[in-house]
Amino acid sequence: SAKDMKHRLGFLLQKSDSCDYSSSHGKKEKVSSSQRLSQEEVRKWAESLENLIHHDRGLAAFRAFLKSEYSEENIEFWVSCEEYKKTKSPAKLSPKARKIYDEFISVQATKEVNLDSCTREKTSHNMLEPTLSCFDEAQRKIFTLMEKDSYRRFLKSPYYLDLISPPGAGCGPENCKRNHAHSLDCNSNIISQCA
Repeated sequence: SAKDMKHRLGFLLQKSDSCDYSSSHGKKEKVSSSQRLSQEEVRKWAESLENLIHHDRGLAAFRAFLKSEYSEENIEFWVSCEEYKKTKSPAKLSPKARKIYDEFISVQATKEVNLDSCTREKTSHNMLEPTLSCFDEAQRKIFTLMEKDSYRRFLKSPYYLDLISPPGAGCGPENCKRNHAHSLDCNSNIISQCA
C-alpha cells in the first residue's frame, strides 16, 4: 500500500549525526551513496521532475505519491516508454508497442492516460509501423502534465517533506526546535523555487 511504501522510503534516508546544516552540508558523505540517500540528492529532486524520476529512489517516492492520488498510470506510462526506447531487436518493437498502446492509450485501456485527441490519433497512426520514437509525443505530453500538476503537489507532500527533513533525526533535545524551524524554512524555499 502507499502508506507502507512511504514508511519504507523514510528508512532510505538517514541523516548524519550533525544537526547543523551549514557545517554538515559542505562535507563529503562518508557512507557510499548506494547505502544511503543524501539530503543533497533529495534536494536535487526539487530542482526538476527530470532529476526526480531519473533517480531510482526519487522515482519510487513519486510513484508512491501518485498511487496515493490514484494517478500512477502517468508515471507507469512514462517508465514503459523509457523501457520501450531501449528495445534492441526490431522484431520486438511491434509487440512491445502494442502492449503499451493497449495498456495506456487505446479506448479500452486498463490504465488510460489523459491525452488530447490529436496526440491519441497520431500515436494510434504510429502503431501501423512502430519505431523507437512512436510514443515520444504522448510521453512528452504526460511528462508535462505530471510536471505542472502532480510534481508540484509531490514537493508539498509528506512523501517528499519527510525525506528532506526526517523528524528529530540526529538532533539532541536542545537543538531540535531550532533545526526543525530551519528545515521548514529550507523546505519552503525549495518549494517556492519550483512553483
